[in-house]
Amino acid sequence: MASIHGKNTSPELVVRKALHSLGYRYRLNVKKLPGSPDLVFPRFKAVLFVHGCFWHRHGCKYTYSPKSNTEFWNKKFSQNVERDKACINDLQSRGWRVGIIWECEFRKNGKPMHLKSESLEILTGWLNSSETSIILPAAPTP
Repeated sequence: MASIHGKNTSPELVVRKALHSLGYRYRLNVKKLPGSPDLVFPRFKAVLFVHGCFWHRHGCKYTYSPKSNTEFWNKKFSQNVERDKACINDLQSRGWRVGIIWECEFRKNGKPMHLKSESLEILTGWLNSSETSIILPAAPTP
């Protein structure tokens, strides 16, 4: 697990590049906010988490469970999910709008790709709206 990094992951870079190319500016991994969100948009009072389907248990085809040491992994995954919920609730109680984009939204055959134009439109629409939250994709993809 030492080789797993929480910052500047491939999925995060894809999202950052797409949003930056459209002129959206953000701050990265703000430690003063709960959960240290991947992207913080102070102008829009919004944060965006780029969640890995495996680590944060999305439920799609990338959400598998290791066969060995299952007790450890189940505990690890449940702690991740509980921490995510607590951070989202804390952010929302502070008045932040919270977005989550799952890595399966822009992966094909296990490799990161560009963010779909439809997904990018939905995401930018959310940033410019007053909606409190967004999750992309809304349901796990099989």
